[in-house]
Amino acid sequence: MRAWTRILGIDPGFRITGFGVIESNGQESRYITSGIVPAVKAEGTAARLRIIFSEVTALTAEYHPDELAIERVFVHRNADSALKLGQARAAAICATFEADIPVFEYAAREVKQAVVGKGGAQKDQVEHMVRILLNLDEPATADAADALGIALCHAHTRSSAQLLKEAMA
Repeated sequence: MRAWTRILGIDPGFRITGFGVIESNGQESRYITSGIVPAVKAEGTAARLRIIFSEVTALTAEYHPDELAIERVFVHRNADSALKLGQARAAAICATFEADIPVFEYAAREVKQAVVGKGGAQKDQVEHMVRILLNLDEPATADAADALGIALCHAHTRSSAQLLKEAMA
């Protein structure tokens, strides 16, 4: 049996950043925790980024993830929104530097494909499958469910990569 790997999934947002922590051994995944980092009430860009950085730093210190899985920036029609999302994402990634863990990035379409089986799945479908895959009684908030979906996507991807590596050996 393979060792368990702890994965911190992050759904970055300038107003609300979702997080989810799972463990996976390549065959099954188990839920550890999830929630949100609300930066919406902070005044100004620097204050919001400081909250994201501080909270993700605290999560990393408390849960000791082995790997970080984060959503890749989706380029919006609005350049300002894309820039803010990129800044939030960078704050979350930089918050894990002290822990020196590897960072893996996934497009939203990849996450939906891995969790639901369809790259064009709706948000509620992702939330539903996250609940099923992690055996959750209560639904997570939308942002936390997205973060858990990112973590699950990484767990599935790393499991497939490991199987391929073993087959090639």
